[in-house]
Amino acid sequence: MTEAKIWGRNAVRVVRAGEVDEAKNSAGGRATVFDFAGTEARQTWLGAANLAPGVATGLHHHGRHEVAFFVAKGHPEVRWGERLEFVAQLGPGDWAYFPPYVPHQERNPSATERVEFVVVRSDSERIAIKIPGPVAENPETVY
Repeated sequence: MTEAKIWGRNAVRVVRAGEVDEAKNSAGGRATVFDFAGTEARQTWLGAANLAPGVATGLHHHGRHEVAFFVAKGHPEVRWGERLEFVAQLGPGDWAYFPPYVPHQERNPSATERVEFVVVRSDSERIAIKIPGPVAENPETVY
């Protein structure tokens, strides 16, 4: 087999910004950019997510999987811990990494500005386990 057949015209997938925006708008703020299910690269999920002004995710974790995100736009707040007792304020260009099983929440404290993330997960299973319970009223600022 020649390289041209192995690395042919369809070997690389390009996703245009408009496709991601359209998908996020129709899927509640999250969109899969690359889904590797059914390929040899099944262990990674890449996507985009946004949070509208004043929106927060619920307290949750992603099971045995790792998650990281890059802040492309906006100034989100990330809380983590069993009762979300720790908090960090982030801005464009910042990254956050969540080891397996760490309870966390993403929040957009702005009343006017949308937050946009690029998300990388160590799975394509989309595990998100909601955690009930009270959260800390005055979290400790970290970083």
